[in-house]
Amino acid sequence: MARKPNYAFERNARAKAKAAKREAKRQAKLAAKAEEQPDESTSEVESDEAHSSADATIDTSQPRTD
Repeated sequence: MARKPNYAFERNARAKAKAAKREAKRQAKLAAKAEEQPDESTSEVESDEAHSSADATIDTSQPRTD
């Protein structure tokens, strides 16, 4: 006796596999983006801290004569 195909089950299985593949690809993109982003943000923070500390020493060392 031949097997009766269960089209709905097969269609759902393909849809789930496609969704899982899409989610894995999305996670990989987020991970790659997260690796690139901290390098830029940490250099900006470090440079901002250096500028703010230099400005603070200049401002406090010279009295205002206004």
